[in-house]
Amino acid sequence: MKKNIFRKPVSLLLCVAMALGLAACGSSSGQKAGESSGQEDKELTKITFCLDWTPNTNHTGIYVAKAQGYYEEAGLDVEIVQPPEDGAATMCASGQAQFAVEAQDTMAAALDMDDPLGITAVAGLIQHNTSGIISRKGDGIDRPKGLEGKQYSTWNSPVELATLKQVVTDDGGDFDKVTLIPNNITDEPAALAAHQTDAIWIFYGWGGITADIEKVDVDYWNFRDINEVFDYYTPVIIANNDFLKESPDLAKAFLAATKKGYEYAMENPDQAAQMLIDGDETGSLADSADLVKASQTWLADQYVADAPAWGLIDQARWDGFYSWLAQNKLTSHDLTGLGYSNDYLPQ
Repeated sequence: MKKNIFRKPVSLLLCVAMALGLAACGSSSGQKAGESSGQEDKELTKITFCLDWTPNTNHTGIYVAKAQGYYEEAGLDVEIVQPPEDGAATMCASGQAQFAVEAQDTMAAALDMDDPLGITAVAGLIQHNTSGIISRKGDGIDRPKGLEGKQYSTWNSPVELATLKQVVTDDGGDFDKVTLIPNNITDEPAALAAHQTDAIWIFYGWGGITADIEKVDVDYWNFRDINEVFDYYTPVIIANNDFLKESPDLAKAFLAATKKGYEYAMENPDQAAQMLIDGDETGSLADSADLVKASQTWLADQYVADAPAWGLIDQARWDGFYSWLAQNKLTSHDLTGLGYSNDYLPQ
């Protein structure tokens, strides 16, 4: 559940994406589905869904929808694939995947061009930003100013560093006094316990729960609690724009089935967690059942939170973050009002 796209130079991402070009998608798989619930055989439409990272509990509803047959009931044959080196957004924009997982902050690079990538966020996987800074308990980093004089492990992304500088400055601190070191960490609590670093940006649903499982005492604060502008959408489901234009009903069918998957995961976290583990073809979760189930239990209350329904993107929050990017010259275009749509979600 790392912010892996932070580690890739934006120029590389954009160059590869432009070279790929956009292609229409949404073809039929031409395969016959087996009989189910007494229904006649029917052809299923092939959908490729690209993850942003190895399978984790952000993705549970997708695996549940596949395991429970919700996609098949909707007439879809969904293949879940790992992201290529240049990222899920470029694969989706090229038409190699109809849907993918991204995040509003890292989407900005794909939209901030004279000829933007053809992708649109069509659902928020989690309603609020659940990321923040984790540190060793008692080191004084229980607030942003406490980062002064400490080591922070960075992906060296302009958006990442600007965000951190904003919250440290807002708290009366001096960001120039924070020591930045490269982030090559895979187990955040273990790295803190070994004093490899003092502070790390994590998603609480994975990194924070890992600390509980590993019994590492930590302090933690959410970015959105420091400044509401950072309550942006991460992660989101994006879709290929050509696919949305040419196959809106298929897009709606996919999201309706996916919503059912997340609703099941909210009501049945243990069973959903096991479906995720069983469906993970990478095998990365095979020895992490306790973590997956604890993470799933925590995230069950985060998928919808205070929103009217799963997936809805709040315009004010979306635009507020992109306005902040423009004001801080982190984008060359004002992206306010761009990049998202609620039109394909179940009404």
